[in-house]
Amino acid sequence: MEAQPRITPLPEGVAEAIRVLMPSPIGPLGVEVLGTAVTRLIIEPAEPELRSFMPLHQIDGSDVLDEVFGRLAEYFAGARRKLDLSFDLSASGTALFSRRVLKEAAKVPYGRTRTCRELAEACGRHEGCPEVLVALRENPIPIVIPCHRIVADDGGLGEYVGGSRRKSWLLEMESQAIEPL
Repeated sequence: MEAQPRITPLPEGVAEAIRVLMPSPIGPLGVEVLGTAVTRLIIEPAEPELRSFMPLHQIDGSDVLDEVFGRLAEYFAGARRKLDLSFDLSASGTALFSRRVLKEAAKVPYGRTRTCRELAEACGRHEGCPEVLVALRENPIPIVIPCHRIVADDGGLGEYVGGSRRKSWLLEMESQAIEPL
């Protein structure tokens, strides 16, 4: 008699995160969805974490997953300016000030940028640029929270969790999709 796999049920009210690997123009994206919220997005996940993501083409569709991956695909195609996806920063253990920084960064409109100093001031810390940079570097859901839209105070590109080449590509893609006034 074969041993049956043992399945441990999750506590009531706790859903299991779904981890999906999605192709994109900036490299594979590891997207984690818990319930209806995106909790993590990793640009080009490395081994061994890469193996924890199931390729998009192997996922049975659901309304939530179809919405998340459809909107991301539309964004990369230049057909969507606002992702309007639910996200949850509490799942990543993000500190309170970092959450405030990321929520402010999420308000930066498509095709626009803000400086690190402007973001620090919006968070109530006029001299808080170093803290803002730490929060942006630790953004658990880049693109959904568009930290690529935050640039250096001197007008330079600044840092990005996905690297400067990807940041430049994202900003260029968004600027080309903006219609002139």
